[in-house]
Amino acid sequence: MSTALDTTRAELALLVLYLNKAEARDKICRAIQYGSKFISNGEAGAAQNVDKTTSLARKVFRLFKFVNDLHALISPPAAGTPLPLIFLGKSKNALISTFLFLDQIVWAHRTGIYKNKERAELIGWISLYCWLGSSTCTSLIELAEIKRLSKSMKKLKCNDEQYEAKLKKSNERCLALVKSSMDMVVAVGLLQLAPKKVTPRVTGAFGFASSLISCYQLLPAPAKAKAN
Repeated sequence: MSTALDTTRAELALLVLYLNKAEARDKICRAIQYGSKFISNGEAGAAQNVDKTTSLARKVFRLFKFVNDLHALISPPAAGTPLPLIFLGKSKNALISTFLFLDQIVWAHRTGIYKNKERAELIGWISLYCWLGSSTCTSLIELAEIKRLSKSMKKLKCNDEQYEAKLKKSNERCLALVKSSMDMVVAVGLLQLAPKKVTPRVTGAFGFASSLISCYQLLPAPAKAKAN
């Protein structure tokens, strides 16, 4: 009984830790947003209202978040990183930081603070192109890093601890690649660059799946059992 109660407490503690993250709440809301977009398929109704209101609510979670990538942009790269990857990484930071900054102006317009509708719509389009660019950079980075890990793993034995660590890292990067690729499709859908192929329902499906991956990536590591 005590063991079951301790396990429940530990699991609830992990859940509380998870839900205390603003990023986790944002991604949960994102899943609701794109799930609603999938259901509505761009048609008026309750699902579309959930999509729009959740989208607006998420922008509050992202206020001043552009500072994170701005800091990463001006920070020195990790030692031994190839020059092309440094360029892609800095481009990604610059694009996502710009997206998040411009998205605040979009939020200000939707709440009635910023009145210039035409300029706000233009800023909204520019911000989405920045997001598309950052997702593309992320995909290229993950592909290159997976290739680098694959080369280094060939020099190690399968039962080596370093091999296991690199394999885990490779799997994480593969998942990140899938997510960034999905985000590229979502950006194309939001920008209506291929309206016949990437419909609101397709955009919603890819966005929902991408959000679930983000939620999974943010899960805290389970606490290790204490040795007797």
